[in-house]
Amino acid sequence: MVKATGEGIETIEDMIVRAAESTAAHVRSARAAVGTVIFGQETVVEQALITILSGGHALLVGVPGLAKTKLVETMGIVLGLDARRIQFTPDLMPSDILGSEVLEESPGGRRSFRFIPGPVFAQLLMADEINRASPRTQSALLQAMQEQHVTVAGTRHDVPKPFHVLATQNPLEQEGTYPLPEAQLDRFIMQIDVNYPDLEAERRMLFDTTGAEESKPKPAMTADELIAAQRLVRRLPVGESVVEAILTLVRSARPGAPDSPAAKLIAWGPGPRASQALMLAVRARALLDGRLAPSIDDVIALAEPVLKHRMALTFAARAEGETVEAAIAKLKGRIG
Repeated sequence: MVKATGEGIETIEDMIVRAAESTAAHVRSARAAVGTVIFGQETVVEQALITILSGGHALLVGVPGLAKTKLVETMGIVLGLDARRIQFTPDLMPSDILGSEVLEESPGGRRSFRFIPGPVFAQLLMADEINRASPRTQSALLQAMQEQHVTVAGTRHDVPKPFHVLATQNPLEQEGTYPLPEAQLDRFIMQIDVNYPDLEAERRMLFDTTGAEESKPKPAMTADELIAAQRLVRRLPVGESVVEAILTLVRSARPGAPDSPAAKLIAWGPGPRASQALMLAVRARALLDGRLAPSIDDVIALAEPVLKHRMALTFAARAEGETVEAAIAKLKGRIG
């Protein structure tokens, strides 16, 4: 298919290339803008941006004080999104997230219900310590994450577009928490492990955050530009070798998979949603790097964050000291 322009004939492929180059420049500017505030977490920033470019949600796992909250606030400003935060606690109710209906009386004496939206009606929602809320409250967020709308008193209310949830989880204090069920974990495109910064990053952080002036993030994209980038991600071509690598990796991470070096270690593994997540994520990573198509290297780089929360080892494997990360490393060796 071709399109006539003032300079001649332009193919659809040419239009996609131009759009990809322009969008990639915007996305790289966004990554640089986040990097001026978040130090020493380049991989975390990259994976968080990949999640949002893929149109999905991410689970941030790390000890307190590693700038997880600051990352979400910064990304809201840089990407031009309306960002809100919910602190999950054991007494949090579903209505505290979704909103509720209140009975109002007009001056004429007529009574009617009015819906007051909750904090879920944001473009970027931070669910802080999501595993501290009860399963009932956790599941209230599940519908919004998967279906992009909520139902209150039988009435459907659509969440804004784009809509992304970045949830945090503290791996240390597990007393009094409610572990996320597998069905909800599967809704997160990837689990992002937030580790300690290196020495130079922490040194830079000390001077920047304790001085008279602190670095402030600056907008680099708008919500409309982000939506356009998400559409472009879905249009990027994927080579047959990359598709085969994704299928091989995901299918070999299931119990009983033939010729899989880790099949005997796995109690339950990823379903087709993992393949979909990996397909989108490798495209988003390619765009973030300014490439027009993903490679097998992208599959290898994103295998662990996409798969690790969708797998569990058998009791025998855990007793022998095996880990999910080691099992995924064995699987990556098959496609690397």
